[in-house]
Amino acid sequence: MTSRFDDLQELVLKDARKEYSETTIDFFMNPRNQGPMEDADGLGTVSGTCGDTMNIWIKVKDGVIEKATFTTNGCGTSIASASMATVLATGKTLEKASMIGQNEVLSALGGLPLESEHCAALASRTLRAAIGDL
Repeated sequence: MTSRFDDLQELVLKDARKEYSETTIDFFMNPRNQGPMEDADGLGTVSGTCGDTMNIWIKVKDGVIEKATFTTNGCGTSIASASMATVLATGKTLEKASMIGQNEVLSALGGLPLESEHCAALASRTLRAAIGDL
């Protein structure tokens, strides 16, 4: 037997699936690498045009990003974009990670509605700011 909450959640997800990919929904509902990092080597903080602020911390060893984490005060697409940016950056050299742009984040998420694409740009700019903080 399902609860009213489960029924409501399924209705919301059904509606969300009209605009967002399963990957985007998953990265919003189950963000990877969320939270500040105590011993980070670099921190990027960027505020977007929409008012969202994003932080990305990185831990680097031998020129490779070993770990990346994030926080944001933004919406679901901001959370999904930041989460995806940290996943894409982990294990990459600083040079390769610095080339992760809006299009890479959008592609990995399976796209975003036009009005939400700025969240992917914010995530890539914040990642580059963290790399620039080294």
